[in-house]
Formats: sequence, C-alpha cells, structure tokens
Amino acid sequence: MDMLSGVILAGGANRRMNGELKALLPFGGKPLIVRQLDCMREICDELIVVTNDPKPYLNKVDRSVRIITDYFTDHGPLGGMHAALSLAKHDSVWVVGCDMPFISIRAAQLLLQRKLDGFESVIPVVAGELYPLHGIYDRACASHIVPLLHRGETRISALLNHVFMGGLGDRFLLENGVDLNFVSNIKTVEDYEAIAHKKGVR
Repeated sequence: MDMLSGVILAGGANRRMNGELKALLPFGGKPLIVRQLDCMREICDELIVVTNDPKPYLNKVDRSVRIITDYFTDHGPLGGMHAALSLAKHDSVWVVGCDMPFISIRAAQLLLQRKLDGFESVIPVVAGELYPLHGIYDRACASHIVPLLHRGETRISALLNHVFMGGLGDRFLLENGVDLNFVSNIKTVEDYEAIAHKKGVR
C-alpha cells in the first residue's frame, strides 16, 4: 500500500461550542484529537495538525506530530488544506476535520486503494452527500487550491470541481465493513452531548 500522510484540520473559531476547542473535547477518556491521532497512526507514518493557534495542542499531542499553521491565513478549511498538502511528505494525504470522532481506518484504506487508480482525490459519498473531510488527496492538489484562495474561496468542496475526483459510495463502504458513522461530526454542544452520550464515551 502507498505511504500515507494523515492530516487533522484544527482551525476554526468554534463559535457554536461556546468558544471551547472541539479538538480538545474529552472523548473516550482522552481529547478528541488524541483519539483521532491514535487511530490515524495505525496507517499513517506522518501526522500533521493544522491550526492557527498551536499553543493549546503543544502539551496534548505527541512530539512526533507536526503542528503547522496556514500559509494563507483566514481562508478556512481550504487554507488549512493548502498548508498541509504543501508540507506533506507523501503523495497521498488523508484529511479529516478535528470534529469527527469516528474516523475510519478501513474507509481510508479503501479510499487510498481507489486513488491508486489515478485519481487526484477520492471522497466518500454517504446518503448522496460528498464528505470532502475524510477524503484522500494527492499533495499535487495544493497547486489547484492557490487560485481558489486568491478568489476568496474557503470551502474544500470548491476544490472538488478542479481535480480528477473519484467517489466511494456508501453501499461499497458497507459491503467492505465500514460503519457509516465515520462521517459524523460535532457542530454544536448539543451534537457533542448526543454523540458522546449515545456511545457512552464521555
């Protein structure tokens, strides 16, 4: 299998979380971002956290994790992704959001396998919706991002029209043992309470 860089985008103002950093919410006895890093470490030999404020993470994440900041500041997830792809060591980069508690190694492996057919990115499609966060991207996508940032784009979905993209549908993912919960994310305090309570992982 191709070598893989793992990236967690941990920018964002967390306005709907009463200012609390989603990435550091307790989940299963550890900060959410640590849970994600532990998972990604199983298949990624490089781990990167992108944030506009590294300080809160320095004493939480392992020294082997690279913490980087945006080159294009205040450009949302797309700016963070540009920084990660520009600095990633490997051609294939697994990008997730810091608010996704159930990221899936199995899904990432299937996406990576599909990317090796020649795609620049491969995105999961669950219930007809694309999930660009939890996609696998070629680091060459960084060059497609720059003109979008110059136009003021901040959303990763804007990139998908400019790359050779493959999708993996939910039926295929289910047949290959993936729990579709992997695309769940925490947007609000209520989401956090509901997800943590349901899984009994607070």
